[in-house]
Amino acid sequence: MTSSQISPASTSISQEIQKLEPSAVITLFVLTYTADVNGIDQTIRYHAGTNEIKSNILFASNEYVAFPAEVTGFNSSVHGTLPRPKFKVSNVNNVLSAFIQAYNPLQGQLQRIQTCKKFLDKENFPNNTNDTEDTSAIFRTDDIWYIDRISEENPEFVEFELIPKINMQNFRIPRRQITEHCPWEYKGEECGFSNSLNSKCFTVDDVEITDTTHPDTSQAQKKALDKCGHKYSSCVARFEQFGQKLGGTKNDPVPLPFGGFTNARIKI
Repeated sequence: MTSSQISPASTSISQEIQKLEPSAVITLFVLTYTADVNGIDQTIRYHAGTNEIKSNILFASNEYVAFPAEVTGFNSSVHGTLPRPKFKVSNVNNVLSAFIQAYNPLQGQLQRIQTCKKFLDKENFPNNTNDTEDTSAIFRTDDIWYIDRISEENPEFVEFELIPKINMQNFRIPRRQITEHCPWEYKGEECGFSNSLNSKCFTVDDVEITDTTHPDTSQAQKKALDKCGHKYSSCVARFEQFGQKLGGTKNDPVPLPFGGFTNARIKI
């Protein structure tokens, strides 16, 4: 029995799961990335096509795209260690690998939303009619997980391992996690890049924001677009190749304050 069945979040769900023939359970996922942590502001909603539903699903006016994925290990227990679910996502044409190389997927937030088919939006049904539509009818409101690591990557799929938020509050030994992306806060103490050092602004893709690249953009708008991609190339763009902005030269380079490990990513 899962923890969501022990403590449902709504009376509608509680009543439904006690029926002799309850409505089919629908599982939806909301994957959220933020620019500060992952280098991109993006929310992806999808479902894995369970219960033979291959089309997109509307719930609470949000569209969840049918996507080739496999999720396991969400069952909870009151004994032993906390679960570490895994989910595999299709990597056709290395699309996901390219995304991982461009952005940092670690600590991305994954929310699992479980409801019943009868509570979906009316647009999912013939004639756009559903008298039992209920956007508040979900099993748990706090079913939230975070991407901890890439457990496997190949041309067919990428597998992520998830952890609950409580695990993110624990110290690690070693304290730093070996990833290819820089963990430092942009313009923070470890980063060292600030307007006092250089007045230039860059996009998350390491493109300098100038009057040529972003015409008709005010100085305030340029600063709002100034974000770090947390990649090694992000450091090179801001401090230049040999750390010239830090006083380095070709013959006497200064190490860039990049906090990641460039060779840490699984190669395919």
